[in-house]
Order: sequence, then C-alpha cells, then structure tokens
Amino acid sequence: MYTLTVRDHFMIAHSFDGEIFGPAQKLHGATYVVAASFMRPELDDDDLIVDIGLAGRVLEEILAEFNMQNLDEVEEFAGRNTTTEFMARVIFDRLADAVGAGRLGPTGSGLTRLKVELSESHVARASYEASI
Repeated sequence: MYTLTVRDHFMIAHSFDGEIFGPAQKLHGATYVVAASFMRPELDDDDLIVDIGLAGRVLEEILAEFNMQNLDEVEEFAGRNTTTEFMARVIFDRLADAVGAGRLGPTGSGLTRLKVELSESHVARASYEASI
C-alpha cells in the first residue's frame, strides 16, 4: 500500500462535559497538527498516489472551517465532546467526501484508504482510519 501524507494545523477553543475530563471541563484552547494520509495499492499512470498540491489545499480548506473557532458554538457539534478523537473523525469524513466529489482530481479516484491523525501535543495524538 502506498501512502502520501500532508500536514497542516488549526487552533480552536472548546470545553468538555463530564467529570472524566477534570479541568478540561472549563473553556480551553488547543492547537492541533493534522496529518492526512492518502492510500492506494498501486501508483497511477504518472507514478503518483494523489496530487500533493490538491491534497494540501483541500485539507487547508477543511481546517479553515474550524480554525480560530470555539467548537462549543458550532451547531453541528451540539451535545458532543469535541475530543481529539471526535475531531479526527470529523476531518476524515470531510476529506472522504472531498475524495468522492472529485476534489482531489482524477488521481484521487484511485484512493482506497484514508487516515487522519491529530496531534494535540508532543505526547498525545489520536487518529481515525478506514477504507473509502
């Protein structure tokens, strides 16, 4: 399996509901480094996995939706804890939709798997990976 990974970052504020979160129940900020990995079993006719420029632009556009936002105020997330794990899946779903919509160009049609990893610090990260 071939893999191409592009990275970007975004900054958010949020709070969590539940005793398990301790002091993170209060409003706090996070800067996430995001790695999006695009996978396919064989290279295309140009020996590419996916157009790296398009992959980076699409990731940047998706993250712009959340950058500098208080996730507690995003209606779509009402009643949810916007944990690192949760946000990895949200970004995964948006990237998978972009692949399906052809936003990664013709090479994107050969992608079979995607992984999104969010690093919230140098010691903690979470990811979501699945076939697309």
